[in-house]
Amino acid sequence: MSIHRHKFHGDPNRFEIIANFVLDKYGKKVRHIADVAGGQGMLSRMLNKKSYESEVIDPRGYTLKGVPSRAEEYKSNMADYYNLVIGLHPDEAIRDVAESALVRPVLLVPCCNFWDREKKLGRDALLEAIERYYDENGVKHERIIFDFKGPHNIGLVSEPPTK
Repeated sequence: MSIHRHKFHGDPNRFEIIANFVLDKYGKKVRHIADVAGGQGMLSRMLNKKSYESEVIDPRGYTLKGVPSRAEEYKSNMADYYNLVIGLHPDEAIRDVAESALVRPVLLVPCCNFWDREKKLGRDALLEAIERYYDENGVKHERIIFDFKGPHNIGLVSEPPTK
């Protein structure tokens, strides 16, 4: 199936790149995935084809036909249900996705500064602010540069603190 027949903002290859990263990094260690602010659900569709159970959680509720979804806002207390939380450009859900890293593995690729409404943060400052939050809370994390076009191709992969 060609994803190019659907309209997306940004590089449409990002969905396949992220889905392949999840498969390579987590294999079968994860099963249930939250695709936060996942829009039309192309990432979830690709993850489901790789035998994951991914669902979009997005209040806009306009996913492609056949993509499991919940038309609601994602909150960090929902993370317990999932094995992995993904925020691929999650906009206003960025803080809740990052907070999910306290209890679950998270893959976060931020795009917009909804982290701090008091300060204007560019891409690098935004990543640094999230990394500071992770450091303060004992969340293990690393930066990953994904091979898709656009300025917002740097993500943070994190694991919750060990107890």
